[in-house]
Amino acid sequence: MLVTAYLAFVGLLASCLGLELSRCRAKPPGRACSNPSFLRFQLDFYQVYFLALAADWLQAPYLYKLYQHYYFLEGQIAILYVCGLASTVLFGLVASSLVDWLGRKKSCVLFSLTYSLCCLTKLSRDYFVLLVGRALGGLSTALLFSAFEAWYVHEHVERHDFPAEWIPATFARAAFWNHVLAVAAGVAAEAVASWMGLGPVAPFVAAIPLLALAGALALRNWGENYDRQRAFSRTCAGGLRCLLSDRRVLLLGTIQALFESVIFIFVFLWTPVLDPHGAPLGIVFSSFMAASLLGSSLYRIATSKRYHLQPMHLLSLAVLIVVFSLFMLTFSTNPGQESPVESFIAFLLIELACGLYFPSMSFLRRKVIPETEQTGVLNWFRVPLHLLACLGLLVLHDSDRKTGTRNMFSICSAVMVMALLAVVGLFTVVRHDAELRVPSPTGEPYAPEL
Repeated sequence: MLVTAYLAFVGLLASCLGLELSRCRAKPPGRACSNPSFLRFQLDFYQVYFLALAADWLQAPYLYKLYQHYYFLEGQIAILYVCGLASTVLFGLVASSLVDWLGRKKSCVLFSLTYSLCCLTKLSRDYFVLLVGRALGGLSTALLFSAFEAWYVHEHVERHDFPAEWIPATFARAAFWNHVLAVAAGVAAEAVASWMGLGPVAPFVAAIPLLALAGALALRNWGENYDRQRAFSRTCAGGLRCLLSDRRVLLLGTIQALFESVIFIFVFLWTPVLDPHGAPLGIVFSSFMAASLLGSSLYRIATSKRYHLQPMHLLSLAVLIVVFSLFMLTFSTNPGQESPVESFIAFLLIELACGLYFPSMSFLRRKVIPETEQTGVLNWFRVPLHLLACLGLLVLHDSDRKTGTRNMFSICSAVMVMALLAVVGLFTVVRHDAELRVPSPTGEPYAPEL
């Protein structure tokens, strides 16, 4: 398993580098890239945002392993994950309103403080302290995926008066470097936890200076901005009306809830499946992120002038890949007949599918959901998503350790078959909808929601 993980990592990294280098050589220079003022503004944003992302990714490979290191049972670890998911959905519902009221810059600084506290709780073996840490992690995640993007968009348009068409280019570049940071973070986590022998708590301690630096740079270099608050009840009511009045939105929300709830459960399960067989967790995580980056690169190639496939086709392909991978896992995790290499391959395919899924889903959401109702609709998407994930983890908590993992993958397979049926339904509804097609082979890059 050790050799397989390193070989997979090297192979995937080489594939990603080859695809990105060929894309860069073929891409003409953009108008935004030659504007010095815009580049300075981008750099101020990227310095803070990338430090925050790096700190977030650095903690991912060893979270489950840390709880195991503290001798918690799998059921207890599942409850910790459920607490984190519940915190994410609760704070996620009010994050936009909180950020608008508090101020985007202050919210980003608050993120660095709460996430640093979250990391510090990992030094404790007390279960209640770890639960508090998971709640702080949920608040931090909600701020990470709302405050930073909101600050950038407001500054870009209102303060600097740059063309709005340049915003997608910034977020497309951020999405690419987000993958690169995730790959590097896995290697760094492996280095501090395993190679240096500092143990599974080391990546969490190493994340604190990154968070402190991000907060300090935001305080020094960023200006404050606010936005008019829309009542939370009005936001949710408008989102619900949009969801129920447009079948496309309802089907898209169903696909997102089913697909991403399975991904949450996968995030919980990959460590207990691979760790007993000596897998280097940081390198495995980096391989996952490299597979996701490869999927994103394939998305860009597939929607390019040469192939001109549509996001709806790639969304369908992503769901099919995950269905196939989960069926593989129901066999490779059979008690007494475990095949860690097959499980690892299936996990890599799931991450590859994620690389196709997220830009496809982002494109379709932007086309289907009115901009004024985005926040409200996404709130309604997130609620069933996290509830399904929490339910799955609670079912695993009550199951037998030897058969529970395999049974959970079987349940996830059934859930993904339902998602596939929803994809078929959406494809039937939108197959003649020109609005949901990539407008032109030379269109601007997608701007994924971060």
